[in-house]
This record gives sequence, structure tokens and C-alpha cells, in this order.
Amino acid sequence: MMLQYFRRWALASALAGAFGAAVAQVAPFPERPVRLVVAFVPGGASDTMARQINAELSEALGQPVIVENRPGGNGYVGWNYVAAAAPDGYTLLLAENALAMSQALYRKANTFDPIRQYDAIASVATSPLVLVVANNVKAGTTAELVALSKSGPQKMNYASAGMGSVTHLVMEVFRDGAGMDTVHIPYKGGGQAVADVIAGHVPVTFASTQVAKGLVEGGKLKAIAVTSTARSPALPDVPTLKESGVTHADVDLRFWYGVFGPKGIPEAAKARLDRRWRRSWPTPRCASGWRSSTSRRTMLPRPC
Repeated sequence: MMLQYFRRWALASALAGAFGAAVAQVAPFPERPVRLVVAFVPGGASDTMARQINAELSEALGQPVIVENRPGGNGYVGWNYVAAAAPDGYTLLLAENALAMSQALYRKANTFDPIRQYDAIASVATSPLVLVVANNVKAGTTAELVALSKSGPQKMNYASAGMGSVTHLVMEVFRDGAGMDTVHIPYKGGGQAVADVIAGHVPVTFASTQVAKGLVEGGKLKAIAVTSTARSPALPDVPTLKESGVTHADVDLRFWYGVFGPKGIPEAAKARLDRRWRRSWPTPRCASGWRSSTSRRTMLPRPC
């Protein structure tokens, strides 16, 4: 569903550009560093993905790509910042599902409209999530976690990247089907949420595979289950939710990432970004990074 949404978004951007006023680019693009904005704190899914691609993208563009975190407002601070930036291709956004999901949750509460205010640049990747718990939590399986949540006099807290975030809604799907009575603790991003789970302040959260892999292997967190339909090559010993007996989660429980820019970026700049983005993929270093985190690259052609 998210990839279809991106295709419609990209087509709408192309059609709008075709009928808009033509903007001549005197200088070749890019001639200075490009900012890649992330609307959440460092250490979360979007931030980790941005830093995973920025070296290869910098090399392909011939200019530094600088990751810039602008957290706040459940993503809206960063999203509005990019929407209001000059449409010259030098300020871009690395976003995930929450950008689209927020429109269903908060559309009546704000005037932000990503379809109207953004140009779609590239579909980047998808990745599953990992259900992780603090080391001081006496549960090593999904069944034990659910039983533990029902055993105490107080509800179990869980951390998320913020209201309406992917980790928030995935946990709601999970806990609803499992019958867990929980309290949601929203943060300004997945990095803060994971840090508090590591510290033992909150017992459980969901994290992307690229965030969870090193922390689990380093003994800082325990992985309970992955949301993919098959076990993750990044964490092959961790069962899927279905293997763990969670059969109600029949929705697409994964992150989806894309690159966007403010509406009105010159077609020449968008085309070069698209070409250079594609050029960054075949490098062995980049391909190895995708495989190790179970992130699946999603390449979609820009509409002509």
C-alpha cells in the first residue's frame, strides 16, 4: 500500500511540474552540500537509514550530503521545515510511513499536506521491525512478555518514537491482538525510546532491524520477535511474530522509507538526484549494508 501511495505521489509531482512554470538552472546541480533532514532525534529508524545512505549518495552526487535532525511535534517540525524550504534541491527529507499515516490521524488538526507540499524524489527501502525488551525484563519470548504484562498490579509501559509513529501503531496492533493492557510512552524519536529501554526505564519497544541488530548482538537489548513473514538474516535466531503464536497481525508491519523535497524542485535537479541515487546502489559497500540490516532496496522509476 505504501509503495502504491509513493507511485501516486510521484506521478502527481511530475504532472504538477509539467504544468508549472519552468525554472532555468544556470549552474550545474549540485554545486554545494545537500541537506538530508530527518524529523526525529538521532538513533531511530529514519536517522539510521539516512546515515546508512548518505556516504554513497555523497559520493554519487559529488557533494557532501549532511544529515540534519529536526525533531519535534511528532515529526511535524521537520516536515514543515522541508516543505517551507527553497525548492532548489538542496534541502531534502528522508521520511518513513509516519509521514503518510499522520494524515489519517491528524489531518483535521493541521493544514500540512505532503502531497500538495512535496515533490517525490526516490523510494528508498523497506525493513521489518524487531520487538525488543530491556535486559532486566524477565521475558525471553512473546508468550512470556504477554504473561508478564498481565501478572502485575500495574499496566506495562511501552516506548515509541512518538504519537502516530510506526512503532506506536505496530505496538498497538500487537498488544491489541495479544490482549496486553499497556501504557504508551511517546518520545521525540526512536533513538530516545530505545535508549530508555536499554537503561531499563521502559520495558519494551519496537525498533527497526538496522537499529536493533547491533544492540541485540552487543547484549544491550533482548530481541523477542521480528515482524517480517520470514526470519531476518540480520537476526536469524529471532522468531517471527507468527512463529511466536501471534497470528492476528495480518497487516504490513514494516518501515518504508522515501526521499522528498519541497514542491517545485526543477526537473533537471530531480532527474539528477534520481540518476545519482540509482548510481549509489550497485556499490559493494552499500549493498552489504542493506543485506546486513535486512533493509530491502525499493527502486521505482520516476514517471516521464
